[in-house]
Amino acid sequence: MDETQGAFLELRKVTKKFGNFTAVDEVDLVIAEGEFFTLVGPSGSGKTTMIRLLVGMDQPTGGDINLKGVRLNDVPANKRPTCMVFQDLALFPHKSVGENIEFPLKISGVAPDKRRQRAEQLLKQLRLPVDYYSKGVNQCSGGERQRIALARALAFDPDILFFDEPLSALDFRLRKTLEKELKDIHRETGKTFVYITHSLEEAMVMSDRIGIMRDGKIVQIGTPAAIYNDPINRFVAQFMGEVNTLEVESAGKNTVQDIASGARFKVRAMPDGFTKGALIIRPESVKIGQSAAKLPNRVKGTVYNDYALGSRVQYQVRSETGDMQWLVERLQDEPFDGKAGDKVTLGWQTEDSILVGD
Repeated sequence: MDETQGAFLELRKVTKKFGNFTAVDEVDLVIAEGEFFTLVGPSGSGKTTMIRLLVGMDQPTGGDINLKGVRLNDVPANKRPTCMVFQDLALFPHKSVGENIEFPLKISGVAPDKRRQRAEQLLKQLRLPVDYYSKGVNQCSGGERQRIALARALAFDPDILFFDEPLSALDFRLRKTLEKELKDIHRETGKTFVYITHSLEEAMVMSDRIGIMRDGKIVQIGTPAAIYNDPINRFVAQFMGEVNTLEVESAGKNTVQDIASGARFKVRAMPDGFTKGALIIRPESVKIGQSAAKLPNRVKGTVYNDYALGSRVQYQVRSETGDMQWLVERLQDEPFDGKAGDKVTLGWQTEDSILVGD
C-alpha cells in the first residue's frame, strides 16, 4: 500500500533556499496522526529551518506541505491548525499562569468562563495545582514554565504541536523528568507531536520515529531501535553515540579485512556492491577478558583507562597493533577484574558487526 494514503502531515520535495544556500533540500516525509516524530541533527543540518517551514514562519522555495490533504504553503502561521512551543517558551511575564494559558482562547473569542474552565482542566492535565491559575509566571520554576507553555499550546487544540528544542536550557535532572512527562502527555492527549532537537538522547527516549538530518536532507527515518541497530551510513552510526570504527574492505563472503592491521572479521551481511567502508561495533556489544575468548571476532589490546558512568563502566583499550583505541562498556555488576596495563582479549558476535558505507 502507498504509505502516503491517509497521510496526516506530508512533505513532498520541500526545499528552502537562502540565496545560493540550500537549507532544506527536497525533503519527502510522511507523519502519521498521533505520532511522536523527532527531527534530530547537528547544528546547521536544517532542522530549525524545517520546523519554521512546518509552522508557517517561513515559506518553502519549492515543494508542498500538506496537512490532511490540504496544501499549507501559503497559509500564514496564525491561520494554521498548528501550534509551536519555542525554546525560550515565549510566555508573557506580566500575565498570570491562567492568563498565559487562556491567551489563544481569548484571541479566538471564547467566553471568559469557558476559558477559565479549559485553563483549569489543562493545569490538572499538566500536573500543576489549580491554584496556580492566579500565580505570576515569574514565580514559577523552569519545569513549571515548561508545563505552562505546553498547556497554552494545548488550549488552542491544534492538530499538531511543534517543539523547537524546549528542554535544551534545563539542567540534566529536570530535563530527564520532562522527557518522560512529555511522552506521557503525548500518550494522554493523542496529539501529533513533531519535535526538533540536537540531543540524540531526547529523541531516543521520547520518539515513535526519528528522522536524522544532515546538510538539509533527511538521511534516515526509523524507530529509535531500527536506527540504532541498522544505521544507513557512517554519519548516522557515529551520530547515534560512541562507537568503535574500523576502516575495512571486502575479503570474501560476509568477511571484511581491517585495512590498518590486516585482521579479518565476520559480519552479519555484506551490502550489495560493497568494497570499502566502515565496520561499526558499539561499546556495549564488545566483550572483554574470558567472555571474549571464544567469540568469532577478536582483537588483543591493553587496558588504558576506565570511566564510571553510573550503572555502567567504560573501558578504554589500546589495540595490540597500536592503530586504535577501543571502547568497551560493561554493567557495574558484570565481572571483570582487569586494570590499567593488563593485556586483554576483546571480542564480539558476528551479528553485532555493523557494516556501512560513507
